Amino acid sequence: MPEPPPTAAAAARSAPLPRGGVPRGAWAEALALAHLEARGARLVARNVRLPGGELDLVVLDGGVLAVVEVKGRGPRRRVTGREAVSPAKQARLRRTAVAWLVRQGHDPDRVRLRFDVVEVTRDAAGDAVTWLRDAFGGA
Repeated sequence: MPEPPPTAAAAARSAPLPRGGVPRGAWAEALALAHLEARGARLVARNVRLPGGELDLVVLDGGVLAVVEVKGRGPRRRVTGREAVSPAKQARLRRTAVAWLVRQGHDPDRVRLRFDVVEVTRDAAGDAVTWLRDAFGGA
C-alpha cells in the first residue's frame, strides 16, 4: 500500500532551511501552525494582506482571537523573534488586526484579542518552536 503524502508540517521539517524571506516565512509558518494546532488552536486566517500590513496567522485559542506573528530564525540569528517585532511593527500589527476585524464585520472593542509571537529556529540540533502568548499586549 502506498504511503500517504506528508503533511505540510512534516514536509517543512524535512526541507533544508530556505534562503531568503518568502520561502523561510512559508517554512516557519508551516511549523508554527502545526505547533499551534497541536496545542488546540484553530486556524481562522492565514497571510491576511491589507493596505499597511499583513497578519501571518490568526487563530482561535480558548475563546481568544490571537494574531500570530511568525519569525523564522536560522543558526546565526542575532535577535530573538520577540526582539524582531519592534514597537513600530507592533503598532502596524494592531492597526492591521483592527482593520481586518472591521472588514469581517466585527466590533474590535467586543473581540477578545491577543498578539502572540511564534519563533521557529533551526540549527544542528533540529527545529524548535516557541509560542509566546500575549507577547506585546492587546489592541
